[in-house]
Amino acid sequence: MHEVAQRIDPTARVTYVDNDPLVLVHARALLRGTPAGRVGYTVGDLRDPVAILNDPVTRQVLDFDEPIGLILVFVLPFLTEAGQPAEILATLLDALPSGSYLVASHSTPEHDPEGWAAIERAYADSAIRGQMRDSGDFARLAFAGLELVPPGVVLVSDWRSAPDGPLLSPAEVSSYGGVARKL
Repeated sequence: MHEVAQRIDPTARVTYVDNDPLVLVHARALLRGTPAGRVGYTVGDLRDPVAILNDPVTRQVLDFDEPIGLILVFVLPFLTEAGQPAEILATLLDALPSGSYLVASHSTPEHDPEGWAAIERAYADSAIRGQMRDSGDFARLAFAGLELVPPGVVLVSDWRSAPDGPLLSPAEVSSYGGVARKL
């Protein structure tokens, strides 16, 4: 992400958050930003957004007086309703200034219920907790109170402007995505 952002704007600041110690080892070895930009890595858990927001790396790298892009790609399915995902998102979004953007995606069983039922069973057997949501539930969870950017909440394959080959079927994609702006 930081390489793309800093290719567009060399002064871009990016911080990653993950709760896997192995990811931290790789991050320290690989994360190199531009001289004018900044890149950071925070060990944190999305289920504790206050700790992420107050982490010294987060505060040193990001400028909360300027719009921020919050990218939650394929992480929301791991927030179950019991974990209060709406409150987690509200805490993160409340900390961002007006003009910030949220990019989010979510897998869905809508187009392949049998396949996703098997995935849910495999997750349950391995103690990985998650929650499938349809496009409407995902949109309400992630983008309530925000201004959606066209084309809105759609299959992630529909965000490609010029496909370089045949588009995948909805069952092959099975993931919705969207971008929204905080007013």
